[in-house]
Amino acid sequence: MAARSDKLAIVRSMSHGDNGHLPATHTTLTGTQMPLRRASDLDNVLSRRDWPCYGAALDFVRPRNDGVPNGVTLPHRLIEGPLTWPGQHAGFLGAVHDPWEINHDPNKPDFKVDTLTLPEGLGLERVGQRRALLEQLNADRGRLAALAEAGAFSEQQEIALSLLTSGKVAEAFRIEREPAEVRDRYGRHMFGQSLLLARRLVEAGVPIVQANMGIVQSWDTHVDNFGRLKNALLPPLDSGVSALLDDLAATGLLDETLVVLAGEFGRTPKINTLPGATIPGRDHWAYVYSTVFAGGGVRGGQTIGRSDKTAALPVTRSYRPEDLGATIYHALGIAPDTEIVDPLSRRLALNRGEVIEPLFSGAGV
Repeated sequence: MAARSDKLAIVRSMSHGDNGHLPATHTTLTGTQMPLRRASDLDNVLSRRDWPCYGAALDFVRPRNDGVPNGVTLPHRLIEGPLTWPGQHAGFLGAVHDPWEINHDPNKPDFKVDTLTLPEGLGLERVGQRRALLEQLNADRGRLAALAEAGAFSEQQEIALSLLTSGKVAEAFRIEREPAEVRDRYGRHMFGQSLLLARRLVEAGVPIVQANMGIVQSWDTHVDNFGRLKNALLPPLDSGVSALLDDLAATGLLDETLVVLAGEFGRTPKINTLPGATIPGRDHWAYVYSTVFAGGGVRGGQTIGRSDKTAALPVTRSYRPEDLGATIYHALGIAPDTEIVDPLSRRLALNRGEVIEPLFSGAGV
C-alpha cells in the first residue's frame, strides 16, 4: 500500500467518546449514534429500534427492482460469540431493506451462494411460471386479509425472485472464474478473496459492499498487539487492498468508487498487559484514530489532521463517525439531511454530520 500512497488520503484526527464496541460500531456503520435502549432490549444487539446502515438507507431512498441489491455484507457479520454488533441492518426501516449477507469464506474451494443456484431441473421458464402463480395467490390472499406482514412478505418474495433471475449478480459470485494470477495478487486468504469478490460486486452494479476484514474481533488487540498486526493482520490487508486499488484504477472504476478502511476506534497510546496475559497489548481508544480513504473523487497523497505527541488527542479539527457517514452519503449522491421515516411516522434527517471536505479539496493538514 505504501507504493500506492498517491491514491490514499488518511484522516488522522477521527474522534468520538464511545470506547465500547456496541455504540461505536453502530455509529460507524450508520453515521448516527445508537438510540437509547430499554433494559429488556440490551441483549438484542441487532435491534429494530436502531438506525439503518448505509446500504439499507440507500435502499430506502433509492429502491431498485433490477435484481441487483443496494447493499451486500461479506464474508460474515461482525460478531463476538453470541453477540452481533449493532448497525449492520436496516433497523427501524424494516427487514425488507436489510443488506444481503454472505456468510461464507470466498477463499474456500467450495465457495458458492446457494440462494443464487437454481435446483436441478428448474429453469428460468419454470421460475417465471411459478412467479405468475405466486402473484395470483398473493392477490387472492390480499382480498381475504390486508395484513401489513403479508405486504412485506410479498416484497421479500419479489426481491428473492429478482436476485435468482439476475444474471449479473450470479456471475459476480463465480469467483472461481477469475484467473489464478489475479486471485494470487489479492492473496489466497479470506481478506484478499473477500476484496476480490467486493470488486466483482461493484462491477455488477452493487453500490455498497461492506467487507468485514478478518476473523471475528481479530483487530481487537488487547493482547500481542504488535505481533498480531505484523504477522496476521496487516500482510493480508496489504495485499488485498493494493490489488483492489490497482484493479479499480485500471478499469476507471476508482474514480467513481469510494474505498474506506475504518474501524470503530483506535488503540490506547499506552501499552498495557491485561490480568492473566503474558504479552502486552493495547486497549480501546476512541479519542483519536485514523481512517483511510481512496477513490470516489478523493484527492490522494495527503494526510488530514494531527494528534498530539503521544497520539492521545487531536490537535487540529477532529472528525466524527457522523462526518464519515455524511461523506459516504455525499459519495452516493445523497444529501445527508435527506428525510427518512421511522415506525412512528416521524420524519427524521438521515444524517447530522458534515462532509469531510479536505478529502476532496486537497486542503489537508
